[in-house]
Amino acid sequence: MAKILETENNVINQIGVGTEITGDVSTNGDIRIDGLLTGNLKTKGKLVIGETGSIKGEITCKNTVVEGSVNGKINVSELLTMKATSSLKGDITTRRLAIEPGAKFTGNCNMSMDATATTNESEKANEGAKKA
Repeated sequence: MAKILETENNVINQIGVGTEITGDVSTNGDIRIDGLLTGNLKTKGKLVIGETGSIKGEITCKNTVVEGSVNGKINVSELLTMKATSSLKGDITTRRLAIEPGAKFTGNCNMSMDATATTNESEKANEGAKKA
């Protein structure tokens, strides 16, 4: 009998304080940002943006904890947590949202049972409009 092994997402990636990255980042594991990322980030795991962390670009992930700043669209399929030190400028699409007092948010928020499906449908509609 064949045994199928699944790879686990135990890998934790980190962009440290003082590190600046320009470009898109994609990972299957969890990632923590304490530096600056200018570009899009896509992960199948959890994203933590530390107090010194900053992302300028679009984010797609499963769960997110924001303590630093985000400037761009964020798509979270499960839970988005904004800590008191966080600042987010952009649109949110998520299933669940937790915002601590003191967090700053400017933009629109779309919450639904299937947040990623809603995001994918709107992206397809936008692509269709561009082709027309």
